[in-house]
Amino acid sequence: MNALLQRFEPLFRRLDRLAGGRQSQVRIDDELLSHPRTRRAFVAITWLLVLEFAIGIAAVVVALVLATQGIPVEWSVWMRTVVVLGMTATLFYFAWRASLGYYWGYSRLRLFSKIFPVITLVLAAIPGLYPLWMVTEQIVFSLILIGVADYLDSDHMRSVFPRPGRAAS
Repeated sequence: MNALLQRFEPLFRRLDRLAGGRQSQVRIDDELLSHPRTRRAFVAITWLLVLEFAIGIAAVVVALVLATQGIPVEWSVWMRTVVVLGMTATLFYFAWRASLGYYWGYSRLRLFSKIFPVITLVLAAIPGLYPLWMVTEQIVFSLILIGVADYLDSDHMRSVFPRPGRAAS
């Protein structure tokens, strides 16, 4: 698997440059990256994102089942399911690059794990936009992402990933 990933590393570097901008090459020290608390945080974050992805797939399945049973599924529900899967894939990429030590991956993951729950909860609060099952899915999605943000905002993780120009402690 590692050899396959290495083969695509030039493509990943281009994506990094696009997503990370000027800070796309900034990496944390390997000693900090291999710290047990850092590794545990990334394992937990990965599992939370796997759960997010499973919830997103479940939402697609529910929508498909409803549609095949002749129950109308609103366009907003289909869009939401596609957007959630795309967002989760993006979050996986950010988490993977952060777990390799890239500051930009950490900072993007931290930012979006705070923004997406707010957006999701606001949309869930709009009366009639989504059916009750999708509103419930959105609330669970938001709570899980808040858990990701909690790991990323820990004192340890913030000290491991200091803003470029600041020394790590």
